[in-house]
Amino acid sequence: MNSIKVGIIGGAGYTGGELLRILIHHRFAEVVFVNSQSQAGKPVSSTHTDLLGDTDLLFSESLAFDTVDVIFLCSGHGQSAKFLAENDVPSNMKIIDLSTDFRNETEGFVYGLPELNRHKIRQATKIANPGCFATSIQLALLPLAANGLIKDEVHVSAVTGSTGAGQSLSASTHFSWRNNNASIYKAFTHQHLAEIGQSLSQLQSGFDKEINFIPYRGNFTRGIMANVYLNFEGTLAEAKEIFESYYSEHPFCHISESPIDLKQVVNTNKCLIQLQKEGSKLLITSIIDNLVKGASGQAVQNMNLAFGLDETEGLKLKSVGF
Repeated sequence: MNSIKVGIIGGAGYTGGELLRILIHHRFAEVVFVNSQSQAGKPVSSTHTDLLGDTDLLFSESLAFDTVDVIFLCSGHGQSAKFLAENDVPSNMKIIDLSTDFRNETEGFVYGLPELNRHKIRQATKIANPGCFATSIQLALLPLAANGLIKDEVHVSAVTGSTGAGQSLSASTHFSWRNNNASIYKAFTHQHLAEIGQSLSQLQSGFDKEINFIPYRGNFTRGIMANVYLNFEGTLAEAKEIFESYYSEHPFCHISESPIDLKQVVNTNKCLIQLQKEGSKLLITSIIDNLVKGASGQAVQNMNLAFGLDETEGLKLKSVGF
């Protein structure tokens, strides 16, 4: 097939850089322009220094919509809606937004969680990429919701790496504060709760259970571990059967018999899930890379689906291991 011509808006940040790392090695994608107001005219590799030798692209101020098939919006939250309001984007161009702006499926956007909406994504022109915490937590709960088995409130304790806060510096991202440290933020009020509830309601009609979510900042760079627990009447074997059945046709989700750790998924588009049963409680541990499956990798997975490619194209990535 002809290559998919790609434009990236807001290419100087973490998600833009991760997107570039994936797309410049994608067999069927060609990055035509990387827009950045702050870095215009400079080599992409001057910001994303690991790309030295991999690309000669320059950051650009121009928005050559007529030269691309799809644009990825990688700017901060609130900026995507502003960008689309201020620019005349062709109606037939595909848009994949990595911000929070359209995750409630407004303005014609489809919620881009392939394990939930694969068939909708294949037909979509506008796709709203899920949040990173939301991805990890939803993948822990979708199989139960699909079987109407979330009958009580859900408890979630999840930790994310520093890249989850974005590239802009803040007091809680400085090395001297973050290293050898841990903290809670946005307890019970995290912005990803809305999209989690929306997805569970899609699968389990009338879903109205409380999701008690405590997010943690971890003293590492990338990855999310979500520990989700709730009442479950069945056995561990029955739970495993439910999860394995649900994910049997989804190439990036795998159920592990052994305890899991973040290095297994860092730099990959995988979600690994491990189940434990203790008394009436089912514990579901779900791990992803927040910048790949939680952001740019999932965005490429959505692009693959929207253009009729195998959804794993360009995403058979190597984990760090050690």
